Amino acid sequence: MVLCMKRLQISNSQNLSILCGLLLFVAAPGPVVAEPTPAAVSGFNSYVAGVESRLAQQYRSSDAFLAPVAADRLRRGELIVEQITPSAKSNLPGAMLYDWRGTAFVPGATAADFERLMKDFNAYPQRFAPQVLQARVLAQQGDRIQAVMRVRQKHVITVVMDTAYDVTFARLDAQHGYSISRSTQISEIDAAGTASERVLRSSQEHGFLWRLNTYWSYQQRDGGLYMQIESVSLTRSIPTGLGWLIGPFVESVPRESLEFTLRATCNALRK
Repeated sequence: MVLCMKRLQISNSQNLSILCGLLLFVAAPGPVVAEPTPAAVSGFNSYVAGVESRLAQQYRSSDAFLAPVAADRLRRGELIVEQITPSAKSNLPGAMLYDWRGTAFVPGATAADFERLMKDFNAYPQRFAPQVLQARVLAQQGDRIQAVMRVRQKHVITVVMDTAYDVTFARLDAQHGYSISRSTQISEIDAAGTASERVLRSSQEHGFLWRLNTYWSYQQRDGGLYMQIESVSLTRSIPTGLGWLIGPFVESVPRESLEFTLRATCNALRK
């Protein structure tokens, strides 16, 4: 999944206070949590195992290949985005877990169209601009691809990250397919695109994103393609005392990121 962040609009003194709090959060010399704790990683892995078990059940039959959603709304052009993170799982030791799912329908598109689009990593900087700056395949063996991307997030400040993924594509039949993308490395880049560019050490990173797994499911019927994307991400927790200030801000990012990816994919398929 491609990441995006929405620029904060400052219109009054209250918003200015929020901005100041955010800047303190992201610009503090020492991050509260430099990397995920073993307990947070274990919790993330356990949650992901449950997600992948549920999806594996769906992929066994064409009758329940996608999670239930109102098909008539999708055919009218609506995107349906929903949060499915259980509240008990959203807060892990020193970290926050998010699970969002989005569904869309593109008339005239096919499963083969979707696969060609998603496997063409070289075209990602054009199709998913301005968030994806670079993308390329490191290795490919059949339907398994190892790829890297440089992504840019903008939300008050600009954050650039180099990310690596292990991606697998598979099909139930010609009309039903899916892909599984698991992040294998995420590094924050300082002064990206300048002579001073460098990869931050784990102790220097802000923890904007520690893990990201993305699951695409797609079904060709009704004269088009139904697409469903589910993303599970792990980020740093919100510093104590700032939850009221930046909690809603931070929690909006996973939804906006997923919706951006889904809309960009729909637009590319329509072209």
